[in-house]
Amino acid sequence: MADVSHKESPSSEKASFTQQQTSDAPAAPRLDLSKENSEGLLVNALSGISQDQLFRDVDQFLQEKQIQEDPALFHRAALAAQEPARFESIDGLQEDERSALQKELTSRWAAPWTLYLTILACSIGAATQGWDQTGSNGANLSFPAEFGIDGTDRGEWIVGVVNSAPYLASAALGCWLSDPLNNMFGRRGTIFITALILIATPIASGFTHSWQTLFVVRLILGIGMGAKGSTVPIFAAENSPNAIRGALTMSWQLWTAFGIFAGFVANLVVADTGRIAWRLQLGSAFIPAVPLAFLIWLCPESPRWLMKKGRYTAAYQALQRLRFTKLQAARDLYYIHVQLEEEKRVIRGATFVSRFTELFTIPRVRMATIAASTVMLAQQMCGINVMAFYSSTVFKTAGLSDREALKSSVGFGALNFVGAIPAIFVIDKFGRRSLLLTTFPIMAIFLFAAGLMFLAPNTANPDFGIVPDADQFIATKGKLAGIAIFIYLFTLAYSIGEGPVPFAYSAEVFPLAQREQGMGWAVATCLFWASVLSITFPRMLHVFGSLGTFFFYGGLNLIAFVLIFFFVPETKRLSLEELDGVFSVGNSRFASYQLTKTLPYAIKVATLQHPEKPVPLFKKVNVDILEQA
Repeated sequence: MADVSHKESPSSEKASFTQQQTSDAPAAPRLDLSKENSEGLLVNALSGISQDQLFRDVDQFLQEKQIQEDPALFHRAALAAQEPARFESIDGLQEDERSALQKELTSRWAAPWTLYLTILACSIGAATQGWDQTGSNGANLSFPAEFGIDGTDRGEWIVGVVNSAPYLASAALGCWLSDPLNNMFGRRGTIFITALILIATPIASGFTHSWQTLFVVRLILGIGMGAKGSTVPIFAAENSPNAIRGALTMSWQLWTAFGIFAGFVANLVVADTGRIAWRLQLGSAFIPAVPLAFLIWLCPESPRWLMKKGRYTAAYQALQRLRFTKLQAARDLYYIHVQLEEEKRVIRGATFVSRFTELFTIPRVRMATIAASTVMLAQQMCGINVMAFYSSTVFKTAGLSDREALKSSVGFGALNFVGAIPAIFVIDKFGRRSLLLTTFPIMAIFLFAAGLMFLAPNTANPDFGIVPDADQFIATKGKLAGIAIFIYLFTLAYSIGEGPVPFAYSAEVFPLAQREQGMGWAVATCLFWASVLSITFPRMLHVFGSLGTFFFYGGLNLIAFVLIFFFVPETKRLSLEELDGVFSVGNSRFASYQLTKTLPYAIKVATLQHPEKPVPLFKKVNVDILEQA
């Protein structure tokens, strides 16, 4: 996108841009995070600064931060950051630097192996999350009988509470511990500590002899899950280039889905081991946490976390490992620094309490909090975790045997993983918001269809009266196939949209000062409602029946669509700091634009009219490289 011309806004309480001007440069807007971004401008923080002033600022930066590097390199880097689409005109640019900058535009997947090692470690961290979820899925078929709590109303509630324990602990404690843990130990140290917890607790759960003990062990498991789930996506987002940040950060969901699939496979493998099957199903979840504990120390620490701690030389060294050239590392270091300085003017977050309260008191942060909460809540509203926690129970309710139900759950897990792969290639092309708004209505349709399949007639069971406890009627093969097909189609739609977006989105929308607290809040929101779902589903299935339950979640999908439409702005291809402009526009203005501009335009397009596109809510100034990348 070409630079956007702009006029000085009239004086008003909502004017959030001040004019920044040097003696030989035109006036340029500057974002004021204490006010609403009434003009919807997304501004390069270096726009409008003369070359002489820019070089003086860079020299002062190098001196203050005690960075021992050639100033000429940082001068070229600052010019590349100031006008990213015009790097060809920079004097003195070396050939390898020019080639690397060009490669950012033409080969966006090209990156040093260290970056991909970091994403691999984050992916394994996500796989532990998924495997921990599905161990209980298979164990649900046998551990209630082991503890004498099956077949009763009280037992249904106990099973729900035991399954929900990790999510209750995550929401209540684990997610919030990520802030002090990150503050003390960094991103890598926090991930290592949680990996140790996720090694010990699954093994311990396999040795429990009462549901009460199992409940306590799973509470401790949840502490590790919450802190890890709040840290790993941030670690991925902070280390990733803007052009592919969504794709790399969504590795969380892709490999969570792989962990779910691997957990289902493990459940099936040990299903015939007798009374210890459920112990092995729960205990096997420690496996992916082992390589995570080792690999994380081969990755560079987050440069933004190091800058937050004032360790700029270490941050520069980390960026050199994550980028091809020193010029790219210097460019990113200086540009991030300038934007962080702007954030510090308003967003301070000096203490744990102040960082939490600023989630709701600073308009820029409050809008991010609402958006992240919406996508996380929507993940539970869509009903996917009904399948992750209870797919074996759902398939058994449809008429399958225990082993057949486990096999069907493996199919669900495989599709959840495979379906997430296309999202890698579209999340940065079409955007987070577009994927959500496209897939939620589709998911609702498939849930309604799956629910209706339960109305299909059953057939007489030839084993009735011959095999003990055999039912008089069983589902036909067509009925079972229809239920499975629509559940699988729902899973595919989820895996492309609501699956990859929430954790990637929440990890990128908060300013650095609130990033741990904001991500903690978002993950706590997600896992709290996951625990509610886990507790209520067994009883809901008993009271509502399969038809009512599927229709209930189908309706929630439509409600989630409306919430996303009004409260979730797009974030694709903007730097983490440039998102300050997006989330300073204000919820009321954003929602009003969707209602008065976007919705009428969409209706006219749907009715085959040819309307003019509405004037964009956001206008970019000197961030056009992001459109080309």
